[in-house]
Amino acid sequence: MKFSFRPVEGAFYELFTKAAHNLVKGTELLNELALPGVDVQSVSDRLTDVEHDSDQITHELYKKINSTFITPFDREDIYSLGSQLDDVMDHLEAVGNLLYLYGLTELPSLPREMHELVNVLDQQAKITAEAMPKLRAMKGLDEYWIEINRLENEGDRAYRMLLVRLFSGEYDALTVLKMKEVADELEAACDAFEHVANTVETIAVKES
Repeated sequence: MKFSFRPVEGAFYELFTKAAHNLVKGTELLNELALPGVDVQSVSDRLTDVEHDSDQITHELYKKINSTFITPFDREDIYSLGSQLDDVMDHLEAVGNLLYLYGLTELPSLPREMHELVNVLDQQAKITAEAMPKLRAMKGLDEYWIEINRLENEGDRAYRMLLVRLFSGEYDALTVLKMKEVADELEAACDAFEHVANTVETIAVKES
């Protein structure tokens, strides 16, 4: 039987879970951009509010690390996981803000591949939110990081197809530049979800 001298400090797990649920809120807001007649400024503003809340959660996590003598697992891993969850939210907020600031939602329609990327992000967010509470027991996480990796590959394919679409001549040069910036943020968010999963895998291996 394996014994652990680490405390079961619930606050860390709760903060990780809160941060992950904010990512679900973020991707749900991005999905609103596909709805007809959507108030794009409202979506962008609400994304900023969620991002600010995520920043606050990250600050709480850092304070907790600095005030806890013995942490549930390595301090560096706690810090890394918190930072990476926050990074995902930053990319999601950037997508919404750029779509609004560049007026891209005024186009007849956004490229199908852009919606496919948002759908991938939505799936990644929900799976991540389901996985965070499992950190407490460090069980049942294998399927999480395997699926996140699969979705990241799916996102890469959608990103490549989006680039093909953007450079096909369908859009004018300025619109291409704007949409390319949004596409890069979408891909960065997909990658950031995978970074979170990789860190969870590292933690699970260390604690097994």
